[in-house]
Amino acid sequence: MAIELSTPREDELGDVVRVLRDWQNDASPMQLHPGDLGWYWRFGAEAVAAAVRTWRRRGHIVAIGFLDGPRTLRLTVAPLVWREKELAGRVLSDLSEPRRGVLPAGGVSVESPNGTRLQELLSESGWGPGESWTPLRHDLSTAVQDTGVRTEVVGWGQEPEFTAVHRSAWDRPAFTDALWREMAAGLPFADARCLLARDEHGVAVAGVTVWSAGPGRPGLVEPLGVHAEHRGRGYGRMVGVAAAAELKKLGSSCALVCTPSARASAVATYESAGFQRLPVRLDRSRTG
Repeated sequence: MAIELSTPREDELGDVVRVLRDWQNDASPMQLHPGDLGWYWRFGAEAVAAAVRTWRRRGHIVAIGFLDGPRTLRLTVAPLVWREKELAGRVLSDLSEPRRGVLPAGGVSVESPNGTRLQELLSESGWGPGESWTPLRHDLSTAVQDTGVRTEVVGWGQEPEFTAVHRSAWDRPAFTDALWREMAAGLPFADARCLLARDEHGVAVAGVTVWSAGPGRPGLVEPLGVHAEHRGRGYGRMVGVAAAAELKKLGSSCALVCTPSARASAVATYESAGFQRLPVRLDRSRTG
């Protein structure tokens, strides 16, 4: 049966998010998560739809790709076809031909889960190792420690302090209140929470967003940041623990996060918050 590549309409994004939720499970390595789309939703549903690619067979989605920038595709496949050669071959063919509208000519990168046939086929076809990523996991089957930091869930009308912390933490002046509201109106945010941490004086010092994929499934931490004026005081660890605790409240089986391996301080912060390293994952890259 033919496999069809398409870019979804805005009104089809609900199906894409639902399928991504269904594919999350503890037996799989870290993969594209509804929260990845949810964080991108700050640019609006039209932008999300334009950045997504789906591969369908008999009308059912069997692979989903997300263009995290014009030259980087983050992709995962349905659990039942994790090792299927036919699907991997079709996806590779689409990635290799710019006219099919997935990736442009020249240097590009693809992120896919460890152990998929697609990842192996990319390597066999000459795609070399790209950026190294370190996934980390916090098991939520037992109680999460209380660090004592004061956190609150950010609601509508409370976003100015949260966005100010994010702008300082990531040096991204473009993250406005309007972008937060766009994200919060998106489909994945129904299962998400933004947390704001305060010091003993009530000053906002750190923020984090967590994304649930539903009870019993892995949740995602994306992103976490500490205000530039309050670094070096352990707030990264404390808000990381708070993020895990919030996902436990939402019923998640574990909390996942993925950070560039080169950011050793970020990896260390998550480890101090109780996250454990998973096997490093390499993007596969095609040179120009």
